[in-house]
Amino acid sequence: MGGALTESAAVTRPAIISPLIDALCVGGLSLLLLLPLLLSGRSDLVIVGLGMQAWIAALVNMPHFMASYRLIYRSRETIDAHRWAAIYVPLLLIAYIAFAVWRSQETDLYVSILMTVQGAYLAWHYTGQAWGMMAAYSWLEGVRFDPLERLLLRASLRIMLAWHVSWFLNFWLSRTEVATLPELAASLYQIATYAVVLAVLLGAGGMLRMYVRIGRFPPLKAVVAWLAIFVWYAAVWRWGLPGFFLVQLAHALQYLEFPARVELNRATRKAAARTVAHMALYAVALLVAAFLVILAVPGPAMSLVANFLGATPNKAAAALVLYFINIHHYFTDGVVWKLSNPEVRKELFAHVVPPALTPAPAPSPAGAAGAAVRGRPPDTRKPKPRNR
Repeated sequence: MGGALTESAAVTRPAIISPLIDALCVGGLSLLLLLPLLLSGRSDLVIVGLGMQAWIAALVNMPHFMASYRLIYRSRETIDAHRWAAIYVPLLLIAYIAFAVWRSQETDLYVSILMTVQGAYLAWHYTGQAWGMMAAYSWLEGVRFDPLERLLLRASLRIMLAWHVSWFLNFWLSRTEVATLPELAASLYQIATYAVVLAVLLGAGGMLRMYVRIGRFPPLKAVVAWLAIFVWYAAVWRWGLPGFFLVQLAHALQYLEFPARVELNRATRKAAARTVAHMALYAVALLVAAFLVILAVPGPAMSLVANFLGATPNKAAAALVLYFINIHHYFTDGVVWKLSNPEVRKELFAHVVPPALTPAPAPSPAGAAGAAVRGRPPDTRKPKPRNR
């Protein structure tokens, strides 16, 4: 791949699951659904009832939380490797939530603080996952972004992060009676919406630079992941919470095949003959765990968040459970999925690069590294003898 491995290691059309499933999960399915709806100009998104949308989203969204927990709680070794994600952050969240529930009988301030943290962190999570998808699918095809391309593309996503945060603040603060805050939030939201044009130009510039540099654009699935985040937020801009429910669903689908691939690679390594049974059990376990969590949180989960300001202390406690799950997942996701970590690449791409294979020889570490950054194979020709 990209000259970094021997030809015997090359895989025709490498994929996480399969080229078609990857394309659909990374954002292709959401584009096929949302683009026609956006272009139709319809002002509502009543495909099914709001409560049913919340349950459908929860039945797909909640398993993707459970899948991330499986990654860090599967063994003592994984817990030790990620002690902050596995132990310390959950304990800190539990302590804060206990305090917020206690104080909620007098004030909603501490629940509101956690809601704000969760809303802002979600923006980082969505746009960060979009970049992770771009990096992973580019790695699969042996393509690397150079520093300037990475800067342009990530700046594009950071602007969308700012848009998400401004939308959340505008949505929330517009329902309050605090003087000047609704007007300020609306102004920030308007500025962030105009800045989306700059985000498109920066991202397109990064991709065009890659074409000029190596003669090709980033892999199609990487482009789809980048484009999907804009279409998702266009749905939120047009339809508000109903659009956001569909975005949650699309985000969860985008994520789920990655922990599923890690699980499949581990199962294949241990007992290849029983992988089908193992993966069936894995899927059932995720759904059962998700269903139990949903039962533990009364009412359609996302409607609690939407109607939070009118919540009673009991409902506030239920919403805090959701905030705990969300924030913990966002932190876990940021810790576990680092493609720069060789162990992460080994687990995720074991089906593409068998552990027994070794990198092809290169003239020097610096030469190979420089070639990889520039997106071309390293020069393995023998140096000419020098005249003495």
